[in-house]
Amino acid sequence: MRASRSVVSLLGTLFVVATSGHAEPVKARVETGVLAGEAGAGVAVYRNIPFAAPPVGALRWAPPAKAAAWSGARDAVKVGPSCVQPMNADGSPNSGGANGPMSEDCLQLNVYAPVGARGAPVMVWIHGGSHRTGAGWVYDGTSFARDGVVLVTINYRLGPLGYFAHPALTRAAKPGEPLGNYGLMDQITALKWVQRNIKAFGGDPKRVTVFGESAGGMSTLAILATPSTKGLYSQAVVQSGGGWFPPADLAAKEADGLKAVKAMGVEGPDANQLRALSATDLVAKIGGSFGPFVDGKLMIETPSQAFAAGRAADVPLVIGSNSGEDSLMGPWAPSMAAMIPPAARSLYVQEAAAGDETLARAIFTDRIMGAPARWIARTGASGQPTWLYHFSYVGSRFRPAVTRAFHAAEIQYVFQYWGRRTPMSMVSEQDQAMARLMHSCWVAFATKGHPDCATGPAWPAYSANTDQLMEFGDQSGLVGGFRAKQMDAQETFMLPALKLPH
Repeated sequence: MRASRSVVSLLGTLFVVATSGHAEPVKARVETGVLAGEAGAGVAVYRNIPFAAPPVGALRWAPPAKAAAWSGARDAVKVGPSCVQPMNADGSPNSGGANGPMSEDCLQLNVYAPVGARGAPVMVWIHGGSHRTGAGWVYDGTSFARDGVVLVTINYRLGPLGYFAHPALTRAAKPGEPLGNYGLMDQITALKWVQRNIKAFGGDPKRVTVFGESAGGMSTLAILATPSTKGLYSQAVVQSGGGWFPPADLAAKEADGLKAVKAMGVEGPDANQLRALSATDLVAKIGGSFGPFVDGKLMIETPSQAFAAGRAADVPLVIGSNSGEDSLMGPWAPSMAAMIPPAARSLYVQEAAAGDETLARAIFTDRIMGAPARWIARTGASGQPTWLYHFSYVGSRFRPAVTRAFHAAEIQYVFQYWGRRTPMSMVSEQDQAMARLMHSCWVAFATKGHPDCATGPAWPAYSANTDQLMEFGDQSGLVGGFRAKQMDAQETFMLPALKLPH
């Protein structure tokens, strides 16, 4: 999904890598060599760590290969390049918060660790950006490390370099080799790297929480639905990651790939010709939606199908969405009124009275994020506990112009970090209190396996009987039956198209 321009500018403001003015050198040894990072205020940071070989040449559109070893100490202070993606010409951050250098040689990660940690819980962050933009370096994990968590942020292949299929690539693949989901393969490879190496930073490989927002949340659900990931994590958090995945298979993606390459003027290519195409041209000229799909080898069913059948990983899960997910719609156009089903006016009475735009935005928010999150929470509630949340808090600096928490707005509170471009004079005590609350819930979940928040009421696991969620808003607390009639209606409308098992 593509964020609106207001979200783009905010992401660029919120998440900029912070470097300490009083940093000291620190080293760690991983399987491929020694890393030279920096430490300050009790937090050690290591950046630009390769977790796989550069996916270039014959490795473009291939499963990740093992990273090469190096001699001496590798500089782990400076950030590495972002994966190839559309960038703003003026150098400002794009919709995923990325700017600066980019390269196909981008499969690297960053680690924030408490100095002297031993057996600390680990959280692995998968960034959002429509599976088309973003980078791990954009997010600062200092607050997590300060509170005893080893925080890992990763890069993964994006857009047509990350999610692409073509008959020529299928013919050239090795027998049994997974196809198409290269970004997902990168994420899984990073999780495997964490299992092998996180002890070097004081982390416990048996206590790994995988979490992400938007495309990162969707990726987290895909990981939960992928059988081969068992043992790579112990729990998960999905922030605005939906939960309803339309069925798409390799044949459909191959057909898309054929059309896209033909539109570029390339007729009848073999795999070598495809891999010789310019990466920037591919990203600029191939549009459409990107993300995990059923290739029949790595992904054998959609996350929706896996959860419906009880085959998704049975691990503790936190999942939720924001009150203003309609920011993904961008500016309103009258033609959007066509998305309003006639029956909706009787269910969304208050919104309908406010006009078609208000009604359409409410339907979009519920259909794309709110109802799927509730459905995932309910389908997973029979096993390990799940916790459902709704984020409605609007930062003080955006009021009164902004009335709903737009897509990605919760990230700054989860990370308890506003970035160098947002002076603290613009951050109110109420904003900071929300960050302390929400961040504490995520830290507690990583540490204890359940979100015991620092303040407020206890947050019980989700149950269909009570249908309770935690609302993070001006008045945070438990809410029962939140928009239940509307959410039920969305299920009735959307689930039949997902080809769920009976």
